[in-house]
Amino acid sequence: MIGKLKGVIDSYGEDFVILDVHGVGYVVHCSSRTLQHLPSTGEAAVLSIETHVREDMIRLFGFRSDAEREWFRLLQSVQGVGAKVALGILSVLDPANIGTAIATGDKAAVARGPGVGPKLAQRIVSELKDKVPAFAGVDPALIRLTDSIDDRSAPAPVADAISALVNLGYPQVQASAAVAAAMKQAGDEAEAKTLIRLGLRELAR
Repeated sequence: MIGKLKGVIDSYGEDFVILDVHGVGYVVHCSSRTLQHLPSTGEAAVLSIETHVREDMIRLFGFRSDAEREWFRLLQSVQGVGAKVALGILSVLDPANIGTAIATGDKAAVARGPGVGPKLAQRIVSELKDKVPAFAGVDPALIRLTDSIDDRSAPAPVADAISALVNLGYPQVQASAAVAAAMKQAGDEAEAKTLIRLGLRELAR
C-alpha cells in the first residue's frame, strides 16, 4: 500500500493531479481545497496517500496532511458517505473546521459539501460526534456547552451571550466556541456582559 508520495507536479486535471515520482506518473485524486494549495506544474510536492484497491482498479487519493487523510477515512465510516462525498466535504471544510462542526452539531456546515443533504449531514454529525474530541483535539467544554444549548439547559447568561454574538452576525458555531473559551477564563458564574466581552475578544483574534 502507498502511504506517501514525494515528487514533482506533472499536470492537473479537474479533480486530480499527476505526480511524477522518478519518472512514474501517479494519478492522485484530491479535494478542490488540496488542489488549490498545491504548487505549480514542475514544482516539488508531497502528498499523504490513501489507496483504494478494487478488482478492476487501484485509485489513489492525496492529502496535504495526515489529519486530512484521517478525516477522509473517518467520514467514510458513515453509511452513505463514499470517497466522492468525503472529498466534497474536505473541499469546503478543513480538518479543524470539520471537527468543530461535528462536535457542535453544525449540520448546515457539513451540508455544504457537494452531495450532502440534510439527512446525511445529520447522520454524519450523530455518528461521528463522540469520536471527534480524541480525534481532532476539539475542546470538550465546547461540546458540553453545545449539548446544553441543544437541550435548553444552558445557564441564562451563557445563552444570552451566545444570542448576542449571533445577533452581531457571528455564526452559531463560532459564537458557541467563543463563549466556551470565555467561560474557561471567567468561570461558570460569569455574567452575560462578561462572557460577551471576552467572547468578542476571542473572535477578534
